Amino acid sequence: MIGRFDKYLMTQLLTLFGFFALVLVLVYWVNRAVVLFDQLIANGQSAAVFLEISVLSLPNVIRIVLPIAAFASTLYVTNRLTTESELVVVQATGFSPWRLARAVVYFGLIVAVLASVLGHFLVPSSLRQLAVRSDQIAQNMTARLLTEGQFIHPADQVTFYIREISPQGELLNIFLSDSRDAKVQVTYSAREALLIRGDDAPTLIMFDGMAQALDTENRLLSVTRFDNFAFDLSGLVELTGLGGIRPQELGTGVLLQASETTQALTGASRNTLISEAHDRFGNALNGFVAPLVGFAALMLGGFSRFGIWRQIAGAIGALIFIQMITRIGQDIVQSNANHWPAAYMGPLAGVILAALLLELASRPGLFRRRHRVTTPDGGSP
Repeated sequence: MIGRFDKYLMTQLLTLFGFFALVLVLVYWVNRAVVLFDQLIANGQSAAVFLEISVLSLPNVIRIVLPIAAFASTLYVTNRLTTESELVVVQATGFSPWRLARAVVYFGLIVAVLASVLGHFLVPSSLRQLAVRSDQIAQNMTARLLTEGQFIHPADQVTFYIREISPQGELLNIFLSDSRDAKVQVTYSAREALLIRGDDAPTLIMFDGMAQALDTENRLLSVTRFDNFAFDLSGLVELTGLGGIRPQELGTGVLLQASETTQALTGASRNTLISEAHDRFGNALNGFVAPLVGFAALMLGGFSRFGIWRQIAGAIGALIFIQMITRIGQDIVQSNANHWPAAYMGPLAGVILAALLLELASRPGLFRRRHRVTTPDGGSP
């Protein structure tokens, strides 16, 4: 059964955890929203589309910030309880560091479960839906090119005009001005054209036309007539959602199987698919390890005359070290899927480190210096 102090400590941890998670998510969202808003609004999308894209990107952001928020909340709560002598009072009643860590273990398990739900279910689903919506938005941007009798600007320094669109989809009497290159400005005109979808972007096929290239430095104009000419619209319209599926968009079970069909669908190797699956488990375990390491490091604060801030810096350094080990393990699995246990090197190192710190904190005598006592005659007893 969870004791009264455990409930009190967990309440403090969960409250601060929610606060730090909200702050971190908002910081990331604001930075991302500024760029996303400019891109979507400039392309004629509504505010509703902007909100939809933002919501679909949130699960992945929350998954990333969960371990950081858990770590920060644990440091804050433990530091405050130490400063206000609450932990000292509780320890005086017989609570050992191992006993105090029980509430942090429960808290870490809650964070790990949340990270697992996000990593295995919500994030893949949201990323796939985000790819579908991005595809639809790109197709809407392509449709903006098919406007009769209007000069449109699909990109900076680019002007496009269609006099008429036939019932068969032919673009009649088109005009295209491309001034993106400051040294050479090219103007295309054609009697008719077709818009063909490509893998990365559509291609404009022009027939019976003329290209006029103006060299702005030498003030020279060259004219080229053509029967047919293909103009790649890359940079103007990008169909990023078409084609293959990214491994991040698939379920964990599908990634672990890493079948040939999945490899062909994603264009990723077996090592990459299996590495992505175990990364999800490892990231969830980091949500359990991070607060435990932070709490264990700060439990040594009472035995340091430099104050608890030294332990806080040590906890941050330990977390960085654990993340480095995690990254090394993920790289090992990426190179050889048969070494998948290496993906859990970081969380395992974190648990061992936390246990070692708690054991040291439970033995305060190891940190006390022995003082030599002398007698009045200068001898020692």
